[in-house]
Amino acid sequence: MHKLLIWRSLKLRLFVTIFIAGIIPAVVLGNAMINNYEERAVKIRTSDVENQLIIISKHLMQVDYFLDTSSEAVNAELDLISNLYDGRVVVIDNALRAIKDTYGIAEGKTFVSEEVIRCLKGENIDNYDELNGYIEIAVPIEEEGVLLTSVSTDNIKSTKDALGQQYLVLTVIAFIILMAIAFYVSRMLVKPFDVVSAELRELGNVERYEPISVPHYVETEHLAVGFNSLINRMSTIDASRQEFVSNVSHELKTPITSMKILADSLISNPDTPVELYREFMEDIASEIEREDRIINDLLTLVKLDKNMASLNLSSIDINNLTEIILKRLRPIARKNDVELVLVSQREVVAMVDEVKLTLAITNLIENAIKYNKPQGTVTVTVDADHQYFTVTVEDTGIGIPEDDLDEIYERFYRVDKSHSRAIGGTGLGLSIAKNSVSLHKGTISVESTVGVGSKFTIRIPL
Repeated sequence: MHKLLIWRSLKLRLFVTIFIAGIIPAVVLGNAMINNYEERAVKIRTSDVENQLIIISKHLMQVDYFLDTSSEAVNAELDLISNLYDGRVVVIDNALRAIKDTYGIAEGKTFVSEEVIRCLKGENIDNYDELNGYIEIAVPIEEEGVLLTSVSTDNIKSTKDALGQQYLVLTVIAFIILMAIAFYVSRMLVKPFDVVSAELRELGNVERYEPISVPHYVETEHLAVGFNSLINRMSTIDASRQEFVSNVSHELKTPITSMKILADSLISNPDTPVELYREFMEDIASEIEREDRIINDLLTLVKLDKNMASLNLSSIDINNLTEIILKRLRPIARKNDVELVLVSQREVVAMVDEVKLTLAITNLIENAIKYNKPQGTVTVTVDADHQYFTVTVEDTGIGIPEDDLDEIYERFYRVDKSHSRAIGGTGLGLSIAKNSVSLHKGTISVESTVGVGSKFTIRIPL
């Protein structure tokens, strides 16, 4: 496991990459140069010997060597070539018989080989035997015979070995230099990320967050910007959480405080009239009911937050679902002297989570009833296009001030706290509605005019 962690190091990977990128071309280039030297040296040696043999072949014809091999000048030239290139020269006539051998071991013998026969037909032949270390060259002597030569390549091999040793020394030096360069460059390249790590570690030792700035690279700058954005978001969430906890504490404590005051009043006055006693108990029951509503709404929000990715989708008739919700809420509407109207522009069937969508629509209609005027109307309209369906809840109520429209989905937010308290809302209904709609990848929008009414529109993909 420790080895795996080491290999995950960016610094190590950069070091290895830079080192390999440097050492591989050096090794390949060095080997190519040495091999190129050998190939070029063999070609030059072959060319030189061929030129010498062509000159000698002309001399052979001039002195009629194939008739008389006693020419001292020609024999001296043949011996000189043999000694100069540390090789052997054999003169072969067109009957494939060796008439001269500088080694003196094949004279009078027959030479039968593919190279000699091809050479008698007019071809110049050369072969390099790398394993045995010699070059074999055959030059035709007009139509009289062949001049066959074997030339040693020991000096070429010696030079190649010397170059190889020098190359090995240079490779070791390059290896050490590349290691140093790779270490330095990888360390410098990773240094900005170390700065980022140090900045992040410092955050744990400070009470107040300061944005980090690492402008060394575009990547580290983007990393810093992204982290700063994340921290700001987390700070906002933390502030919202603290405010939420504070609001929850306040909302839960208020009914309990009211009940305690009422109970203490009854306890301290044992002779409380029955009418007043009954009134106080009704108030206590009302506060208990209010506390229960707050707790249930909070539990609903918690469930929505925990199941953000969990939707139990099924094909639902939205018109029928809305009609069932209105039927359930009509007693509350009658009690508040409000008329509920359903308008179905077209039949809508969509893949939704029935429970969560019901929560959203129910909360919007309940709010429209609660914050309406006597003899008011709540109109619920179901419509759709080829991509989305909409449920619009429009009331003739008290309306929402424009300054408050951006805040109404916040938990426990109330536009008119005194009026909301009298109505009995928890301040969580719109937050529940928005969460439910967001789970469906939908949107919820509002248009409102104070004293005229509000219009909430749910828009969800089909």
